Amino acid sequence: MTADVLWTHARLWTAAGPLISDGVVAAKDGRIVFAGPASDAPAAARVIDCGGRLVTPGLVDCHTHIVHAGNRADEWRMRLEGATYEEVARAGGGIVSTVKNVRAASEDELVRQSLPRLDALIGEGVTTIEIKSGYGLDAENETKMLRAARRLGRERPVTVTTTHLGAHAMPPGQTDKDAYIADVVERQLPAAHAEGLADAVDAFTEGIAFSVEQTRRVFAKAKSLGLPVKIHAEQLSNLGGAAMAASEFGALSADHIEYLDEAGVVALAKAGTVAVLLPGAFYFIKETKKPPVDLLRKARVPIAVSTDCNPGSSPLTSALLALNMACTFFALTPEEALLGVTKNAAKALGRDTDIGTIEAGKSCDLAIWNAEAPAELAYRIGFNPLHSRVWRGNV
Repeated sequence: MTADVLWTHARLWTAAGPLISDGVVAAKDGRIVFAGPASDAPAAARVIDCGGRLVTPGLVDCHTHIVHAGNRADEWRMRLEGATYEEVARAGGGIVSTVKNVRAASEDELVRQSLPRLDALIGEGVTTIEIKSGYGLDAENETKMLRAARRLGRERPVTVTTTHLGAHAMPPGQTDKDAYIADVVERQLPAAHAEGLADAVDAFTEGIAFSVEQTRRVFAKAKSLGLPVKIHAEQLSNLGGAAMAASEFGALSADHIEYLDEAGVVALAKAGTVAVLLPGAFYFIKETKKPPVDLLRKARVPIAVSTDCNPGSSPLTSALLALNMACTFFALTPEEALLGVTKNAAKALGRDTDIGTIEAGKSCDLAIWNAEAPAELAYRIGFNPLHSRVWRGNV
């Protein structure tokens, strides 16, 4: 067999085994056909010398809200002056203020404002990104957001997966949560599904958002449509949403989870649900309750790390800074953090059979770094060592 492209002289970290000091990756038709020591490499029509650089899987940002309009810098200033995130939300700010901006923006404008955020992530080696809706809060504007997300994947060399998050907050002027959830179930989800716009369904299960029972109704509809589920859970309190999503619906992931208890950890472990840590939000809203990392390790729950890029609680467009934060705040090891933006992040999207590790048969998504050791990627602050990025075999 002759490959299309061969990357040689790589310090190869595959996320599926130990570092290979003189590694080679071979690709054909955009997929990996070999990853291993140079002595076993096939021939190729084109050879790229990595010059001893570190090569990892392309990074996966598995939880973002990058499609939005405007910003919430003023609310951030309010929180600096003493208001809590919950107080801002209850006063009519928070997510609702972004909803007003999104509803006023066209699809083109959403794409225009979102591209710089996407470009920042691509520039740090991200090759796959999840993008949620959740700032439209009606069928028309939720689908508008998801169409914008799909367009981002056509306008840039990056894989975009989309998640419907209609159950994110109450729309402006509405107070009946059950009636709004009925709209999510009866109108919003069917509309997004009919256009093929949603790859998964999410819900924010929290005192300031929706109850476990209301979330269950959303997830039951998602299941009937054949869509997997994810959940924002246990960020500000422990309502048991993560355990419900995992045990009843086999959720792909439970995200935030600062207040997750041992029973919730056990439920994630049994279901194979990924715990997604979002250190940017932890930092930005000055949270003090840390996620139960030791319990997650003990139960062998896969741990992912993501930016949670959003305008209100994590305006973070750096996957590398998220790595550093995960190590600094949550005591992940550098390798755990890097697994969190590769192998485990892919699993959090249900895409681990195609991306997340450098193995034969998978998409040839690579990040080539001006670094020697994986720990360097989490170690530096405000420094981008990316040398080049490969997406589906294309440099």
